[in-house]
Amino acid sequence: MNADSTLPAPDAMPVLPAPPAARTLPSPQRRAMLEAGAEILECYRVLRKGGLNVVGEVLRGEGEFVEFDHYPADDVFDEETGSQYYYHAHRAGEHGHFHTFLRARGMPEAVAPLDYPQATEPWPAGADAHSHLIAISMDAYGFPIGLFATNRWVTGETWYPCEDVVRMLDRFAIDHAYPSWPVNRWITAMFVLFRPHIELLLRHRDEVIARWQTNDPDRDVFEDRALETTGYLPISVDDWLRALAAAEAG
Repeated sequence: MNADSTLPAPDAMPVLPAPPAARTLPSPQRRAMLEAGAEILECYRVLRKGGLNVVGEVLRGEGEFVEFDHYPADDVFDEETGSQYYYHAHRAGEHGHFHTFLRARGMPEAVAPLDYPQATEPWPAGADAHSHLIAISMDAYGFPIGLFATNRWVTGETWYPCEDVVRMLDRFAIDHAYPSWPVNRWITAMFVLFRPHIELLLRHRDEVIARWQTNDPDRDVFEDRALETTGYLPISVDDWLRALAAAEAG
């Protein structure tokens, strides 16, 4: 995968409107999100007891922390689910961020890459196809502070329409202990807790791409270095859990 270039700091990214309020979500979804939140807090608890955090776990034993390098060095894969992630850093306003993917073997049936004859660069195909799901921005203490979506060239992915990528979200799971069982549980649960935020970012992503293509129809929008990050949402696990709990309490 390509290393993405320097992205703007979070406060310079386009910030979307707020996702749906907790009270507007169906109660079964809120309960599932609260369970995911409890899982995230449990991961924090066991890490904290050892003086550890999420980011420190993926950097452990990896040597000097170098901009743009992937951590762990060979990424994290779950061969059964087709899920993948890595952590890296290269911009101000955060410590670094996780990029998350689903590879072809884990994708739902009937999803297909966008038909885009204007493509000027080859997209990974067949068993090598992979879709970027979302990026998770982290602070220096190892806690998530934002989510963002990116253009195709940033991660060298295969581009799938947003509704296909939304269908992929349920498939993301890292169900093993490398490089850290708590980190893998944490990142899997983040997809449940912040599902409305992720869906909003993905749909907004395609709206941004469509606008850029309309404004310059002869240009390959997916390789346009002027368009890197299509949208950013700040997040807080604690604040969102409080809102969900209040909504469930009625």
